[in-house]
Amino acid sequence: MILRNINNRFEFVEDNFERIEDDAPVPATGAVLVSANRWLEEHDALSGRAEPVGVWIEGDGDLEGLGEKCAQLELVALRFPVFKDGRAYSQARLLRERYGFKGELRATGNILRDQLAFMERCGFDAFELDERVGLEQFNKALTEISVCYQPTGDGRVPVYQLRAARTPLEQTRATA
Repeated sequence: MILRNINNRFEFVEDNFERIEDDAPVPATGAVLVSANRWLEEHDALSGRAEPVGVWIEGDGDLEGLGEKCAQLELVALRFPVFKDGRAYSQARLLRERYGFKGELRATGNILRDQLAFMERCGFDAFELDERVGLEQFNKALTEISVCYQPTGDGRVPVYQLRAARTPLEQTRATA
């Protein structure tokens, strides 16, 4: 199942994309999810489809060639091979902030509850999760962190900027 942000609330939805392996034929109809390499190699044929096309990128994959063309995609799925591999965070930020990707950005693979808020800050708006994950727990995980330290494209002001904006009186009260 896919957990997707719908009107600022996450809900489980059906995955409409069929994952097509590189050696399998692409069906004539239906939304498809292909590897980034296949999409780049078969770009003309795949971009001419009437149905939605998405790509998946493995954890060690790179955005070379994809960035400029990502506006043609409905979905980009970035895989976290293990929880300690953070390359997909960087890929997500590049897609959203540098390349202006507006489609669905889906996290797949080894996703832990404690990482969900960080993933959302980097631009992920959908998550491929085990159905055993409780929806309430997921939505709670997204609100547990109220202060951020790093700037990202999500518009939240990092704490160092909030501190710098305080008046001298406010700063005195905060340290007292």
